[in-house]
Amino acid sequence: MDKARQAAVFALERIRRDGAWSSALGDAMKTKYGLDRRSLALAVSISLGVTQNAALLDYYIGLYSSASSKIEPKVRDIMRAGAYQLLYMDKIPASAAVNESVALCKKLGYARASGFCNAVLRKLAADKEQLPDIPGKGTAEYLSTKYSHPLWLVRYMISRRGYDAAEAFFAANNTIPDTFLQVNTLKISAHELLVRLKASGVECTEHPWLPDCLVTSGSVSAMDGFDEGLFYVQDPAAKCAVLAAELTPGMDVLDACAAPGGKSFAAAIAMKNEGSIDSCDLHDKKIRLINDGAQRLGIDIINALPHDARALFEKRYDAVICDVPCSGYGVIRKKPEIRYKPQKDSAAMPPIQTAILENLSQYVKPGGILIYSTCTVLEEENECIVSKFLHVHPEFYAEQFVLPNGETADKGYITFWPDVHGTDGFFVCKLRRDK
Repeated sequence: MDKARQAAVFALERIRRDGAWSSALGDAMKTKYGLDRRSLALAVSISLGVTQNAALLDYYIGLYSSASSKIEPKVRDIMRAGAYQLLYMDKIPASAAVNESVALCKKLGYARASGFCNAVLRKLAADKEQLPDIPGKGTAEYLSTKYSHPLWLVRYMISRRGYDAAEAFFAANNTIPDTFLQVNTLKISAHELLVRLKASGVECTEHPWLPDCLVTSGSVSAMDGFDEGLFYVQDPAAKCAVLAAELTPGMDVLDACAAPGGKSFAAAIAMKNEGSIDSCDLHDKKIRLINDGAQRLGIDIINALPHDARALFEKRYDAVICDVPCSGYGVIRKKPEIRYKPQKDSAAMPPIQTAILENLSQYVKPGGILIYSTCTVLEEENECIVSKFLHVHPEFYAEQFVLPNGETADKGYITFWPDVHGTDGFFVCKLRRDK
């Protein structure tokens, strides 16, 4: 298992140094270190857990070191990995967590830090059942440390939702999300797929409020029915962005920021594979991804093409769906490293979002629908964008819609929350053009 720990530290360095996505490092860890399935699972668990809990782990490491601010980045990765095993992985003996961390220091060229690593982790191991409470309970600083979210985001969420709801949001961000299978009802019913998957040994259940959706976990591409195109993966909130448009067979639809294709697939299924969908994204690689998905699902009304959502289009549509680029603070459960992005990065998003919405609005037919959505929870990228758009476009109005769970978006928009809806943090707004 020493290779698994080394692979985890490799992943942490890639995330820290290169900005790599933790979800994309599994194959690299497996190949570089020759990991079997069990070792890979351990490496992924450690690297993901450290990424989710970095600030909290640093706090506990700092309790036993007066020089914690001077720890070299690679040594900190090793010590965080060791501390995570001690505090969160009960099946790993404390001696193994400590000894393997010390060995990694020596193996990776940091022998001078091995004694320090050993002393700190042994003290942590000795006190793990009686660790002191994090100070400042009831403050933003407390939540920032406990849930390892940046202080600015903690303060923002407290001001928006209140202290308790903010804490629930951060706690939900540190959980492992389920996998949601959207049933391809062009080929099979949800009940039939549920029975088939269970018969093949896949643990799954019906979604509690979204029709034609199954909840599961594990490797989707290995599941019975995947190659036949009986389902695709999509978060329920993103599916609701399509359902809000109330698409019907025969419509002309534009999915302007389409990759990896989930909303285009949902639209095609809602339209019973009748009509046309122009499915656009910037890069050829993403267009191939959409085409491959449509072919697997047996959908033939999708026309996938590379196109900038800020550029000109050739026709008008009955419905335009724009899930615009955003800061991504709603998908921290899936991409935990997003929480560490500089706050200034999100400030660059509203001008891009505004430009896309402004451009696409001119391609909506009279009486047609324009869906604006993001996978972030910042009002500056959601409600503020919509409000400014409506102020200068009186020909559009926000239209009320009802979610499958019975909740009404009475202002024409809604924010989904991981702690409330069990989905990604996601914003959906339905705009209609006057006839």
